[in-house]
Amino acid sequence: MSKRIIILGVAILAAGAAGYLAMNMVAQPPSGPQTAEVHPAIELDEVLVATENLNTGTAIDGQLRWQDWPVNSLSPDYITRSARPDAIEELRGSVVRSTVAVGEPIRPIKLLGPDQSFMSSILPSGKRAVATMIAADTSAGGFILPDDYVDVIMTRRPPERAGGFVTETILENIRVLAIDQTIREDEEGRLVQVGQTATLQLTPRQAEIITVAQQMADRLTLSLRSVRDVDPDQENDGAEHLLTGGSSGGSVTVIKSGRRSEVQTR
Repeated sequence: MSKRIIILGVAILAAGAAGYLAMNMVAQPPSGPQTAEVHPAIELDEVLVATENLNTGTAIDGQLRWQDWPVNSLSPDYITRSARPDAIEELRGSVVRSTVAVGEPIRPIKLLGPDQSFMSSILPSGKRAVATMIAADTSAGGFILPDDYVDVIMTRRPPERAGGFVTETILENIRVLAIDQTIREDEEGRLVQVGQTATLQLTPRQAEIITVAQQMADRLTLSLRSVRDVDPDQENDGAEHLLTGGSSGGSVTVIKSGRRSEVQTR
């Protein structure tokens, strides 16, 4: 009996010692100083961005806002609040020269001042802007838009062919710079937009060709090209005969007072 009491006492003492040691280990403060993990602060500035998609030719009238931007990610041509705090008001009335996506930082190179010429600024060096009359039935049903590429087709009635017409493509792969839009009511009283003039980007030679064609043609038609067929570096004209007459000796077409005549050259 005494042995059992001794063994029980020893067990109680061992359990008490283990509990004491465990309590001390839990309550023991950390051995080293604890420091909170500190992340370096990101320096921010505010950049002017678009609040909506701004298409070419859009006038700026409040579609801008300030957006936080990391300073180490700033581009030199971004407009920042620290440099131009009144930029939103300063840019009011400017015209979008090149499309700006929603949330995209505004860059001065993509804007034109209120007093700057929009068309001359988007026209590449060496090119000319020439306008030609169009209608829905001569412009792919009105689906031709700026920056599309078209072929120009001329339809005319030659004097030597009574009752017949000649149709030919005189210009190929031509960029459309602008389409004017006018509002009118259709037969059911609905308001529709109809373009009446297309402004084309041409070389000086092509500008001469289309000017002669406008005098000769009964109709000029714009044929919309697929984006897969567009080659901005290749602009062809197939109407040399409009200016040279196509004869071996050579001739020049002269338009004077609305009359067309051929002048032979040597």
